[in-house]
Amino acid sequence: MITCHLRYIIDPDKLAEFEHYGRLWIPLVEKFGGTHHGYFLPSEGASNVALASFSFDSLAAYEQYRIAAATDKECMAAMDYYRETKCFLSYERSFFRPVFR
Repeated sequence: MITCHLRYIIDPDKLAEFEHYGRLWIPLVEKFGGTHHGYFLPSEGASNVALASFSFDSLAAYEQYRIAAATDKECMAAMDYYRETKCFLSYERSFFRPVFR
């Protein structure tokens, strides 16, 4: 299993738009076989940082998702929404593997 962790720098004045953007992506990740763990919006502390995490069975499965998402109409519409709203300024992508007992 591989988990993709995203750290966004968002525009605090566009929090509603960013929340909508996140709600668009959750079912899209799941559509391509991933498990979305949610978007996490600012509450206390920094008002311009948001997080998201989702998992795939393997890095290869994640890469297949990226390839498929690049031409999927719903994914392209979600990216168009981002380009229209500019609800985040940047993001960092990191990958983790779980450790269990």
